[in-house]
Amino acid sequence: MSGSRDPTGGPAPPSARSPQEQFEDRQRQLREQENPAPNGKRRGRGGLTARGRLLALFDPGTFVELDALVTHRSSAFGMAGKRPLGDGVVTGFGRVDGRTVVAFAQDAAAFGGSLGEAHAQKIVKGMELAARIGAPVVGINDSGGARIQEGVLSLGGYGEVFHRNVLLSGVVPQISLILGPCAGGAVYSPAMTDFIIMTQEASHMFITGPEVIRAVTGEEVSMDTLGGSEPHATLSGVAHLVAEDEPSSLALVRRLLSYLPSNNLEEPTGSPPVDPPAGAAGELAGLVPVDPDRPYDVHQVIERVLDPGSLLEVFPRWAPNLVTSLGRLGGIPVGVVANQASYLAGCLDISASEKGARFVRTLDAFNVPLLTFVDVPGFLPGTQQEHGGIIRHGAKLLYAYSEATVPKLTVILRKAYGGAYVVMCSKHIGADVNLAWPQAEIAVMGAEGAVNILFRREIAEAAPADQEALRRRLAEEYRTEYLHPYLAAERGYLDAVIDPANTRDQLGMALTTLLDKRTDRPARKHGNIPL
Repeated sequence: MSGSRDPTGGPAPPSARSPQEQFEDRQRQLREQENPAPNGKRRGRGGLTARGRLLALFDPGTFVELDALVTHRSSAFGMAGKRPLGDGVVTGFGRVDGRTVVAFAQDAAAFGGSLGEAHAQKIVKGMELAARIGAPVVGINDSGGARIQEGVLSLGGYGEVFHRNVLLSGVVPQISLILGPCAGGAVYSPAMTDFIIMTQEASHMFITGPEVIRAVTGEEVSMDTLGGSEPHATLSGVAHLVAEDEPSSLALVRRLLSYLPSNNLEEPTGSPPVDPPAGAAGELAGLVPVDPDRPYDVHQVIERVLDPGSLLEVFPRWAPNLVTSLGRLGGIPVGVVANQASYLAGCLDISASEKGARFVRTLDAFNVPLLTFVDVPGFLPGTQQEHGGIIRHGAKLLYAYSEATVPKLTVILRKAYGGAYVVMCSKHIGADVNLAWPQAEIAVMGAEGAVNILFRREIAEAAPADQEALRRRLAEEYRTEYLHPYLAAERGYLDAVIDPANTRDQLGMALTTLLDKRTDRPARKHGNIPL
């Protein structure tokens, strides 16, 4: 090419090349970085590069890349000769279903996706843009952590990213995809976002990897056992959602965003309502056994109340005694919290309390109305729970419900005993509309437990052969006299006792009425949620 070489035949200095040649040279470098390397390291398991992942996320033709030509400025440890354009992360903005979204995708082909100073500055720049325009942030994480060659510069970069995570928390939705191994500092930024999505095989998250654990403790553990999607979806509660593969995870991000507004000053976008099949309402009464000890699947209740096909369960495999799900009622996005009687009888324990509190606070931050379906016998008893801090963890759920200012609607399906009745979005902690089915039991405890305390002397003084019959008779009398919803309704703790078949209609009318709800709270810097 004319002007590209000097008279001696060597490469021409930059000043000898035309602006067009310099431009084309950098575009060539970018294209080469996108080509698959022989060892496949430039592509994830889903066959996509970092830039390809973003192109798959955004609506076709809408992605605008930022800072594609940024490079690091380090010269230590041979870094001067390794300056890939973009410095291992692709950043930019585009549209998802027509809405502006800011995103970044780390490139494991460049220094293992590790974060250095320039890498961090690109992410921070995108996050600050999201703050200015009120747009969600999606981070596609595939990183080995801090870039060792840059030392404290990489650590400082992580601090800058973490700080923006906090500043944006509750302002714009933040969603993290884990599409490769993420270690050390690479897991703390996702941990501060609103949702974490992992894939079944490619995703790993841990503070210290198997080799470090082996060196320090002698424990042998695999990558999957330590930080794969399975333990984080079932044991740690780190993963909100797990997708089958990369394309599924990107589709899940798009679906998740459809329930959320772009920022905390907007309302979620509705969609055309979809009515349940004919006969669904009539099936509700038969789904919940009157016998308070018989289990059932609360999913079947939720599916017949909300718009068909709209449910997206969050944390489906962690703390399954409490169901948390996004959905739509008459086309309006809502969040659902429900006790699951088929697991631990629907008791609240440490994990369920944390799960519910986190979900409720996320809904409240982004103006998503809250529906609560109650069938709870209380908090799970036992020394393990007490010593694990059920008092403070249970208080988190109580705090979250009390703090929330979005429309709050509650339906008591069956049991609502003790402190758990109060915690599960009762009228006493600010619920707007509280309904109950006719078989609802609202009391300090169940009939058998109450009788054993209230009539302990009478039962003990009866002939041994008569004690069990007396206990059953007293329990039935207690159930008839006290275990029903009408005492609560008489005092205004319930707004109505309804036919189960009318649940969807009653909730729908209440929801549309409450969409313009306003709540005044005392001015304060922030509350102090229990530890």
